Amino acid sequence: MNDETVGIALVVASAVGFGTLGIFGVIAADAGLTIPTVLALRFGLASVVVWAVLWHRGTFRLPSGRILAIAFALGAGGYATQSALYFFGLEFMSAGMVAIVLYTYPAFVVCLTALLHPERVTPTLVGALGLSIGGVALVTGVDPVGVDPRGVLVVLGAAFAYSLYIIVSQRALTTVDAETLTAFVLPAAATSFFVFGIGTGRFAMPVGATAWGSVLAIATLATVVPVLTFFAGIAKIGASRASIISTAEPGVTVALGALVLGESVSVVTLVGGTLVVAGVILIQREGTA
Repeated sequence: MNDETVGIALVVASAVGFGTLGIFGVIAADAGLTIPTVLALRFGLASVVVWAVLWHRGTFRLPSGRILAIAFALGAGGYATQSALYFFGLEFMSAGMVAIVLYTYPAFVVCLTALLHPERVTPTLVGALGLSIGGVALVTGVDPVGVDPRGVLVVLGAAFAYSLYIIVSQRALTTVDAETLTAFVLPAAATSFFVFGIGTGRFAMPVGATAWGSVLAIATLATVVPVLTFFAGIAKIGASRASIISTAEPGVTVALGALVLGESVSVVTLVGGTLVVAGVILIQREGTA
């Protein structure tokens, strides 16, 4: 296979991996695991694996003190907040619906960019924003199957937190590569959940095969594998094309939610999800124009 085919396959694998996160999150919750436990172990185990892979490749490097501070803030603040709200949203809505609502984060990026740089806003971006908002309004208003207003607000909060994470990390990536930044964001997020979980008495080691299996799956299949395959895919086909291909992620979650968890999927849900993804694709294309 040529580099382009390999790159596309790697990004598709990444989208599938990230798409399993909500599924394993529901299974972990059903096994009695708390959010701090799941996320502390998710990021802790993922950190160990990512560091080991980078060390084996000979690409592990210690960034400057300034980048370390930024990575800690991104991990303990932005990424931790997004992840906590995402998993909290699973308590109110189906995994597929959470994935669709979360995918409004590029629209938040557009809105924040408009506030900071109004000159960058184009009619295409405004149209893309309308598609994303319209898609969420459709699935949450017209077809409220698997929808809870509280869950919608929580996951929109996750999308907003993720948009802030992206904007700040883009500034950091001008002086450090993405893999190195990720390698230090992950342990920062893990530390925040360990401290919070122990401090609130909500951290407890998993007990039983199902509990451990879900945690290991979240740490590897839904975190390490998609992170590394996405970076590998970017190296072969570029960030813009990789970002567009990765829009398959919410579709994967919706499909797996139906197949594995028995979540209902209506025509309205599919149409609304398609509108959200279409908006994201427009945003990505406009960003490369």
